Amino acid sequence: MNEISLPMQRALVLAELAASVGEVPVGAVVVDPATGQIVGEGANAPVAGHDPTAHAEILAIRAAARARDNYRLPGLHLYVTLEPCAMCAGAISFARISRLVFAATDAKGGGVLHGPRLFEQPTCHWRPEIAQEPAAAHAAGDLLRAFFRARR
Repeated sequence: MNEISLPMQRALVLAELAASVGEVPVGAVVVDPATGQIVGEGANAPVAGHDPTAHAEILAIRAAARARDNYRLPGLHLYVTLEPCAMCAGAISFARISRLVFAATDAKGGGVLHGPRLFEQPTCHWRPEIAQEPAAAHAAGDLLRAFFRARR
């Protein structure tokens, strides 16, 4: 796949919006693959929201759950610019997201391919299909590097 998918393009825009207000640049969208419609979206906002759980994935899942009037989101896909942390991976599992697509990996804070590898744990009751979108990894990584470089 050489092109960045439309949902991931939107997630990157959300990540840029987060960075523009001083939040770590991560964006996420929940998509209905049957229609291509974005059901929920979020940009990192823990600082502005005074909420340590206000990660992009959590906000996107909350919005999708409200839109679907259900805390379970089977059949929906989550696109996010960075490998989810353990907290977000847990929320993805609890929401029953069918497919997780992320751009950049996170060797330090990731909870899917790195760290606790939550979906591989025997106590994890739901495991989404997992995919990486390599075409978007460079763009997402550039956003993150520029954000942290400016703060060091």
